[in-house]
Amino acid sequence: MHNMTTLFISDLHLDPSRPDTTEAFERFLQTDVIHAEALYILGDLFEAWLGDDDPSELGARIAAALHAVNTEHVPVYFIRGNRDFLLGENYARRATLRILPDPAVIDLYGKPVLLMHGDLLCTDDHVYQQFRAQSRNPAWQEQMLAQPLAVRQAIAQQARAASTTRQSQMKKDDQTQFETITDVSPAAVDETFIRYGVDTIIHGHTHRPAIHDIDLDGKKHRRIVLGDWYEQGSILRVDAETAVLEKIV
Repeated sequence: MHNMTTLFISDLHLDPSRPDTTEAFERFLQTDVIHAEALYILGDLFEAWLGDDDPSELGARIAAALHAVNTEHVPVYFIRGNRDFLLGENYARRATLRILPDPAVIDLYGKPVLLMHGDLLCTDDHVYQQFRAQSRNPAWQEQMLAQPLAVRQAIAQQARAASTTRQSQMKKDDQTQFETITDVSPAAVDETFIRYGVDTIIHGHTHRPAIHDIDLDGKKHRRIVLGDWYEQGSILRVDAETAVLEKIV
């Protein structure tokens, strides 16, 4: 019997170089998730995903762990992040993941809630938003996936290096501006609340876990930001009454 709790996580950035995180995630699936009503993974499950044809051991291991949860009749939903936007239907079938669009409105205990990875809210980072628009284009993705895996790996490494260089340069130039540009834009948040007609948004991406209460048009709105899994796991537990953001070590 599943208790009335829905779990949300994001930004696990699973990678062979961090086996502790993979183990923590597997433990979380076996202990918490199998007793929940559903699990939502809001992007960046993997540090990098270069296509469903990648025979990586980590991908196979995570698919098996997620599939085991599904056999316990706990659905797992997934929104692609900026690191795993190439994750496709083949892998989703292997892992029994149900892919949602970004953003997606769900009914959470009778209440409409907007889920997103979160990068769409970072509108001040124009360079990133241009890349995001390009990389989500089906033609671009098709071209990318047509490259041999080794070529994709090289492209991904180059892109990561360029991004790291750009970020450290931004930090050096102006730390405060860096914090602003890489976080959500308050105007984009307000606009998103209004456009979707919801009073709750749950997202990841910024690695700044918090529950923000926002007053908009005289009504209380709430933006819940999930943390990453670099130091410890960040989990949001929601039931009909409460939403609790917690860490697991």
